[in-house]
Amino acid sequence: MNNNQNIVIDKVDINDLSDIYSFVSLLEKKSFDKKKFKKIFSENISSENNIYLIARIEKVAVGFISCHSQYLLHHCSLIGEIQELFVTESYRNLGIGQSLINSLKVILIEKGINQLEVTSNLKRDATKLFYENSGFINTHRKFVINLKTKKIR
Repeated sequence: MNNNQNIVIDKVDINDLSDIYSFVSLLEKKSFDKKKFKKIFSENISSENNIYLIARIEKVAVGFISCHSQYLLHHCSLIGEIQELFVTESYRNLGIGQSLINSLKVILIEKGINQLEVTSNLKRDATKLFYENSGFINTHRKFVINLKTKKIR
């Protein structure tokens, strides 16, 4: 699925749970309830609307990408959105992130998805630069409200 023969990109399966849990915990800098995480993970990888890919070098998991697709009225088509992309720190700058994105693009094109979107936290400057260097154009702002902590007006 990619040009770098040392990097192998595969679809994620249930056996990848512990690696993905570790990656997401590192990405978000927190631990998650493992039982809840497993339930969500299992549902997500079995949904035809989601694509989860894992990158390995010499059979060692070094990164992953997840993408959700949905029909959006304001696009009048199926749109893909990267939800998570993570590469282990010691394996960064080796083309793994780009290999994951390129492999994802191939699958999305096969599914007839014409647009891929991603949102990145404002404090992740290196991540924003990575996406811009990968061909993404910054066209939107994302607004978020935490419903647990905000009162409804």
